[in-house]
Amino acid sequence: MSVFRFKQFAVDQTGCAMKVNTDGVLLGALAEGESVKRILDIGAGTGVIALMLAQRFPEAIVDAVEIDKQAAETSAKNFNSSSFANRLNLIEGDFADINGGQYDLIVSNPPFFIDSLTSAQENKTLARHTDGSFFERLVSFAKDNLSDKGNCQLILPLATTELVKQLLTANALHLQAIIHIKSFKQDTPHREIITFGKVQVPLHETEVVIYDAPKVYSAKYAALLKDFLTIF
Repeated sequence: MSVFRFKQFAVDQTGCAMKVNTDGVLLGALAEGESVKRILDIGAGTGVIALMLAQRFPEAIVDAVEIDKQAAETSAKNFNSSSFANRLNLIEGDFADINGGQYDLIVSNPPFFIDSLTSAQENKTLARHTDGSFFERLVSFAKDNLSDKGNCQLILPLATTELVKQLLTANALHLQAIIHIKSFKQDTPHREIITFGKVQVPLHETEVVIYDAPKVYSAKYAALLKDFLTIF
């Protein structure tokens, strides 16, 4: 059994194509919102992001939706085994079918290969591959299900960020912040966490550098994850 142990919870990864990874834990550590009472994680996978947000926002109810049956079963087990179980809800199915929204924070570490070859394993295909319509549906869903001051935060490759930016205008949503993720200081960003919502504000841009040197984590990365990862 593949179990990843955090300081306050454990994540069984059985049956999940996408294991605990840097993208997910960064989103879980960096996602922010104003007066957050209701959170939705789209594409829960192992449930790690939802668990991190339940730890960080002790007053919030966290819903997590997962379309893959095996991953949904595993994430539900992880939720029930945690000390946050009474505030975590797993929904098996398509996020577009969720009713009764008005979330203060919507997050997703979504599929990142657009219009690319599908992988041999069907569940890995679901986890890693999508087409442009996925993001059209996601942005439209956010428009309809965010509270007035709520925001949606996604961690994306740079090319996908450009696609999502184009969709925001068509849905009367505004890009509010970008966090550029780099492996090393001199590198170009390989991921971005974008924040968008209904309120137009000046764009805020920051960066997170993961490593100071090979196998040496930066002080900022360690500070972000010190409440979660046992290595810090």
